[in-house]
Amino acid sequence: MADPVSPQKAPYALELEAGDYAWCACGKSKNQPFCDGSHKGGEFSPIKFNLKEKTKLWLCGCKHSKTKPYCDGTHKTL
Repeated sequence: MADPVSPQKAPYALELEAGDYAWCACGKSKNQPFCDGSHKGGEFSPIKFNLKEKTKLWLCGCKHSKTKPYCDGTHKTL
């Protein structure tokens, strides 16, 4: 399996409204940290998640977290 592109070695700190989201797993999206379909034809697929209420969270920017789509600090070891 190929490694994803790491658009940044830090999390994306966001406050998101309730709703459905698709986190970019390949790292090629121009709309980071969200999927824009750039993965098509590759081995990565976006990770979908739902928020029930407005939430502050940290989404992985390095694409290597063990708790995707959330940051687990892995970027500190890259």
